[in-house]
Amino acid sequence: MEVAISVVTSELLSRAISFLIKQYSCQSHVRLNEKVERLQHLLMRVQTVVEEADGRYIMNSGMLMQLKMLSEAMYRGYHALDTFRNQGLEDRGSEVCNSSFLSFATPLKRSRTTACARKDKVMQLDFHGALESIEIVVANMMEFVLLLGGCDRMLRRPYDTYLYHEKVMFGRHMEKQQLLNFLLQSNPPSDDPVVLPIIGGRAVGKKTLVAHVCGNERVLSRFSSVLHLNGDNLLSILEHGRTMSGEMLVVVEFVSNVDDKDWKTFHSFVKTMARGSKVILISKLQILTRFGSAKPIFLNTLSCEEFWYLFKSLAFGSANPIEYPQLLPIAEQISKEMQMEGSLVGANTFADVMRQNMNAKFWLCLLNKIRRLVENNLSTYGVRLNTLMEKGHLVDMTGFSFQPLRMIPYTAKLPMKDELSNLTLAELLVDPSVRPKGEFSLLTWKSRIPPYKSFAHFVPNNAQDISEGTPLSGRKRQGVSQ
Repeated sequence: MEVAISVVTSELLSRAISFLIKQYSCQSHVRLNEKVERLQHLLMRVQTVVEEADGRYIMNSGMLMQLKMLSEAMYRGYHALDTFRNQGLEDRGSEVCNSSFLSFATPLKRSRTTACARKDKVMQLDFHGALESIEIVVANMMEFVLLLGGCDRMLRRPYDTYLYHEKVMFGRHMEKQQLLNFLLQSNPPSDDPVVLPIIGGRAVGKKTLVAHVCGNERVLSRFSSVLHLNGDNLLSILEHGRTMSGEMLVVVEFVSNVDDKDWKTFHSFVKTMARGSKVILISKLQILTRFGSAKPIFLNTLSCEEFWYLFKSLAFGSANPIEYPQLLPIAEQISKEMQMEGSLVGANTFADVMRQNMNAKFWLCLLNKIRRLVENNLSTYGVRLNTLMEKGHLVDMTGFSFQPLRMIPYTAKLPMKDELSNLTLAELLVDPSVRPKGEFSLLTWKSRIPPYKSFAHFVPNNAQDISEGTPLSGRKRQGVSQ
């Protein structure tokens, strides 16, 4: 009798606990869905304001800081929302992370339940943090919106309204406004020319930012002409003296340090130009900030959240990512790998290939190749892939080909050869068998927006012909622009 009573009591207690947990779970689910809807609503409001600000001339430094906070909160919010959705899609397709946490049949289930609970907790903390962040910026957004109404509008080109990522520079809202302010503001009364350094790592978009802003209608009307120089031929500006008239904008790209004597000669010549002329220095070397008379603009690698926003848009194109639950987690992992390497070039190349073949097995194959690429170079050279590319070092790309394949950026000591076969990285990713025999040129990416920068590399017939152990720091890299 006592055994029967114990069994019945245990059964009733189990049902009561299950009922309470189910009720709590339902209430939590309803509250979470309400928060998801609120985050979506706030993101739509913030994105509207950010896009409107991107089309105005903002001269107030305080407003620029607010714009930066708005854009950062927006990208963080979209990243948290996508992570939440990805987790929901994974949970629905998994037999592990579900209501099985109510089952205590085996220790294995308990360990899996614990892992899922921890993962959910981290995801929810990120989600609530993103929601709180965007609520704060929205609460203080009204003043920004009112002040924004007093800022002049930029002239919008027709394609800006519908090709936001493919043909228009992505992000860099604050930096773009800073550069516009520099170019449009009047020079101080002194005779010294105003010099602005723009400093950033390899392929973060320094020249793209300058080309984008120089295409602005007010900038074009402000300067009579724009002169582009290479730091190695800095004094070639003396040859243009007779042909220059009016206010000039001089853009100089430095890949190495410059002699102070040469800079003084250059600086003295710029003084003879019309008052209002300006100079922009582009380089990855922070030491060159010593020549600046204006506060430098530093371009860093995009944050994880901002990088994911861009990569998702490029990889899925016009398709709705929610309709591809198998692809979203793979795309997020590829985005993380690319962001860790700071590779906007790789992001564009891989996203372009992925968009043409939206197959889970193909995307997973690309993810595995990227991971092997990073691991192989790290084990061979002891440094990450982005460091190798930064120093112009040989890079092992064997994972993308059926045969050993290593590439190196074209340099002044390694000029391009017109007779070499040409191949794009996209073609190699789709079909590794298309690799030409012998040495050839590999084009990893060509930008679709000004200055239409190309990234070409030399693939030798025998990789051992080029030293593998010494970074090519003394060689000067040159882009292949068209």
